[in-house]
Amino acid sequence: MSGRIQGIGDIDAPVRAARIMRVAAVSRGRGVAAAGAGHGRNMGQTLLRCKIEGRALDAGPGGGQHGAMGRQELLHHPAFRVSWRRRLLHLALFLLLTPLALIALFRFVPVPATPLMVIRSVQGVGEGMRHDWVPLESIAPALAQSVVAAEDNNFCRESLGFDFGAIREELEAWGDGETPRGASTITMQTAKNLFLWPGRDPVRKVIEAWLTPQIALLWPKQRVIEVYLNSVEFGPGIYGAEAAARAFFDKPASRLTRGEAARLAAVLPSPLNWSVAQPSERVRRRAAVIERRVGQLGPLLDCLR
Repeated sequence: MSGRIQGIGDIDAPVRAARIMRVAAVSRGRGVAAAGAGHGRNMGQTLLRCKIEGRALDAGPGGGQHGAMGRQELLHHPAFRVSWRRRLLHLALFLLLTPLALIALFRFVPVPATPLMVIRSVQGVGEGMRHDWVPLESIAPALAQSVVAAEDNNFCRESLGFDFGAIREELEAWGDGETPRGASTITMQTAKNLFLWPGRDPVRKVIEAWLTPQIALLWPKQRVIEVYLNSVEFGPGIYGAEAAARAFFDKPASRLTRGEAARLAAVLPSPLNWSVAQPSERVRRRAAVIERRVGQLGPLLDCLR
């Protein structure tokens, strides 16, 4: 009996062993599959997080090698490249078209405020902000003429808003080692007043040079001088001809005399340091020169008439 049982045991042993091996293989397969799925899920989540946060795969199992592979795959993924190209294109279009749209708008609409007005208000310059927009017809012609005589004699004849003769002279002076005096035109100053900050840094000058011809091409000369006279700084917290005329002479801009207009134009290079109300000897001399020059410009003032 015992021998028979032993024989059966001997016969069944290989079968049982085979079953055990199959079960073990299946178990191992399930374990590998589960581990693979878990690793796949982890990698998928990490890749998604990288796409959202813009970070490479730097952590997790196999960190360095898998991180480098994930980074390269993400950067070279077509959707990633297209997304960034589209964003850069949108940014470029925004930077190009927004100023152009505002220039087109301000061709007809009064300018409510300028960056300089905001900056001065934050700095606490003056007693608040005084700015009253009036049409060019409500400003004495003597003020526009005085401003041209003081700041930009060739304003009526400039193409694209630049005085190329003055620019050439400045370049020659710079080449000779002399200090350039500046070749800023009224159109350039209008571009600066509308969109930019005060200062002489190269970035601002480049942007100003880009905006100037757009204004010159889209606006007639009378609109340029109208916007300039309504936005330029005449003193601490005082912007535009109407506010200046009322602050310094207690009258509207339409009633300014030639002498008063010349005095207003005289302080434009440094309105925070030179005073219209209490003019220094330098300001008085400059105003006298401006008043005489208005009578000498003749046809150079034709666009203001």
